[in-house]
Amino acid sequence: MNARPAVDPARLDRMFHALADASRRGMVDRLSEGPASVSELARPLAMALPSVVKHLAVLESGGIVVSEKVGRVRTYRIAPDALADVEAWVAARKAQLNRQFDALARYLLEDESGSGDLR
Repeated sequence: MNARPAVDPARLDRMFHALADASRRGMVDRLSEGPASVSELARPLAMALPSVVKHLAVLESGGIVVSEKVGRVRTYRIAPDALADVEAWVAARKAQLNRQFDALARYLLEDESGSGDLR
């Protein structure tokens, strides 16, 4: 049995929840270009500022973004290693699938060579 990287399930749930909404993914896309204020993030969206702030709180709770307030302006940016847990989770599943496909390929090659004749 192969050991998988330890990923906190609750943290992973928060990250997937945060990324499950198209508006939040749009904010993440915008923030991948650099930091932005709440009003800058709200500009392309058809929603009120309080709704944008709620979405940003979900992203922050999920560990995707971090914020800082200077005066009256709150600025958000992508968190360092924001998607590391998601990447580790996906990589572990991809590796398992690849092992299964490799085993299937070996089985089929053995069957073609006559060592596992099923007729």
